[in-house]
Amino acid sequence: MATVTELFSSEDIAEANRLLSTAAPTEILKWGVERFGSRLTMATAFGPEGCILIHMLAEMGAGVRIFNLDTGYQFPETLALREQLMERYGVEIELISAETTTAEYERQHGGPLYVSNSDQCCYDRKIVPLRRALIGYEAWITAIRADQSAARAQAKTVGWDAKFSLVKVNPLLKWTRRDVWAFIVSNKIPYNPLHDQGFPSVGCYPCTRAVGAGDDERAGRWAGQAKTECGLHSLDSSQL
Repeated sequence: MATVTELFSSEDIAEANRLLSTAAPTEILKWGVERFGSRLTMATAFGPEGCILIHMLAEMGAGVRIFNLDTGYQFPETLALREQLMERYGVEIELISAETTTAEYERQHGGPLYVSNSDQCCYDRKIVPLRRALIGYEAWITAIRADQSAARAQAKTVGWDAKFSLVKVNPLLKWTRRDVWAFIVSNKIPYNPLHDQGFPSVGCYPCTRAVGAGDDERAGRWAGQAKTECGLHSLDSSQL
């Protein structure tokens, strides 16, 4: 059987980026649905960008499988938003859980690992479940924007994700934070109420803090650590 790399080559990726360089997010999503069909999936942490993509996919009637990585440390507001989005758009958003509960995980490590080794905690409770969730798929949709971080600024609209061995589609890559919130407001899209309480980016509650006016929007993630990514969207040289 042909592998994903044989089905979608580096030349295909270059051509896709040429065709989609100025495309609207809905056009990029439509391309992904037409190109990959049932082998396309979407991961969301229910940030405003993810809510927009859920809205767009529902409007298209795309039927793309959507999932959330439930680390066991998500805010109640985040999980409530999942229910709200499912009811609003009539879609299922699957929860992909880590192999152990947070209580079991903390017992194994003699306490909360996010305190002593947040990288390992992210790996065990996000990266490992994501690898499991992506089995059998050829492409995944993410909600990253280029202006969120230096690492994300290097991403492409369509790229090869060497970490997970499939194509990565980033429909909102060229949007700004202003673009995102203008779309949220004009379309009355549900969003996490924590965004109105000083949390521009929401992750796990032990590692997310409110930020001050003018701070970088990811400054509240792993505050006090030299870290702004859990590892899902970190790039290596083969992805540039």
